[in-house]
Amino acid sequence: SGLIGSVTFFGSYVAFGKLAEFLAVKWKLHTWQKIIKYGFSLACIAGAAWYAFPNTILSDGATGNDKLLGAGIFLCGLIIGLVLLIKKDRFPGMDLLKGLSAIGSVALGVLVVLNPENFLLFWLLVAVAGVLGVILTLSIGGADMPVVIALLNSYSGLAAAATGFVISNSVLIVSGSLVGASGIILTMIMCKAMNRSLTNVLFGTMGPTGDTPDADEVYKKVKVTSAEEIAMMLDGVQRVIIVPGYGMAVAQAQHTVRSLANLLEEKGVEVDFAIHPVAGRMPGHMNVLLAEADVPYEKLREMDDINQEMEQIDVAIVLGANDVVNPVARTDPNSPIAGMPIIDVDKARTVIVIKRSLSPGFAGIPNPLFSADNCMMFFNDGKKAIQDIIQAVKEG
Repeated sequence: SGLIGSVTFFGSYVAFGKLAEFLAVKWKLHTWQKIIKYGFSLACIAGAAWYAFPNTILSDGATGNDKLLGAGIFLCGLIIGLVLLIKKDRFPGMDLLKGLSAIGSVALGVLVVLNPENFLLFWLLVAVAGVLGVILTLSIGGADMPVVIALLNSYSGLAAAATGFVISNSVLIVSGSLVGASGIILTMIMCKAMNRSLTNVLFGTMGPTGDTPDADEVYKKVKVTSAEEIAMMLDGVQRVIIVPGYGMAVAQAQHTVRSLANLLEEKGVEVDFAIHPVAGRMPGHMNVLLAEADVPYEKLREMDDINQEMEQIDVAIVLGANDVVNPVARTDPNSPIAGMPIIDVDKARTVIVIKRSLSPGFAGIPNPLFSADNCMMFFNDGKKAIQDIIQAVKEG
């Protein structure tokens, strides 16, 4: 329970930091990164195995020197967290330090299993598991964060169930098992929606690569529009879809979006909402927000369903979404998001993207949709932009 709980606790804090954009480190896949992760995993598993079966391995206890050695190796392993938090891509001796830290973390796991009676080592195990949670979560791309949140939720249930076994509490065992099982089921559903394996999410890295085109090059032909021009585009159309993203959540624009949908429907326009399964910052984020705004459930269209009709859509309004509508996922096999299912708004007749700026999504790559011939950008706060569009439509 200490192992799983520590991974969950510290991993959740890092996930919160990334979602709140407190952690803006751009990650690169270094040679030792996977070794570090697997090393911490082996160390934690070895320690947990000994605590579960304390009489199956040596039980004589370690000497004072062994304890000092274990503490020193732990500090060496802790350096990993500091190294990964450094914003510089490289510095002299970085690979050597990473290699020594990885070896030290594995050695710590061995020392833990050799001395199960030392409670201090248990807390060292918890600390190492905390570092593991930090490392695993930090290097996961923002586009995969809904998967991570579901997995951390599963971990919390497993930690509760493990605690229940320790204190012989049936309620904890049952409730923890239910939470753990539901969390892992949701995790697998999210992985399927992202077209990624769980191993790829945990041990891969999503971020810009050396082949990523420069944003200035991609955004040469961006066309800017206004609320009045958007109102004219919406005049006389038959079908409109709204693609909500995290920008809608930040602006708390769900009620305003519902008002725009109602206004267009009064004019005879068919309005649907295209929901990407991992849009936002957690599984079902957009569904919850739109349900709060009393958007009818039948108006929420799944990605695969709406993509089949995209060429018949007159206007697609993208509100604060980025990676989930990035056509690079479909066209560039070398892209960090290659293979990720997206909403094909670029196939609609006209695309209106509402964003505050041209800043990239959590994948850290530019979106060529913004400079497409059929796309126009409306730079504004999500809620204010929709309010201005509503006013322009009424005045028109």
